Order: sequence, then structure tokens, then C-alpha cells
Amino acid sequence: MEPTQESVPGDGAAPADPAAPAPVRTRQTLPPKGACWYCDKPLDNVRRFCDKECADAFDEEKEYTR
Repeated sequence: MEPTQESVPGDGAAPADPAAPAPVRTRQTLPPKGACWYCDKPLDNVRRFCDKECADAFDEEKEYTR
């Protein structure tokens, strides 16, 4: 007989679901506006941020202004 691994309710060891979606960041819900949402640099009508630094700075600012 092989040992079985059981999860005890409330032990905090729930198995990870690999198909679970990642949490949605605020910046992913913003509509494209033709300019960077952080520095207002002109962009096309598809992108929301001009680069990763602006996107990360936007996320960081939103964390501190909750």
C-alpha cells in the first residue's frame, strides 16, 4: 500500500492549481488612450505604457495610494 498525501482543511497547504489565472493588475484593466498612463508620452491606440519602467512605476504608485 502506498502512502497518500492528504490536505487538512485550514492547514494552509492547499494544492496549487496550475490552471488558475494570475491576478489581474490594475494596469491591465485600463483602456488604451493614445498616451502613456504614467508619463503621458504619446503612444498608439493599442499600448497603455511607453515602457516597462512606466508600467512598474504606475503599479507601485497605485499600491501606495490605496
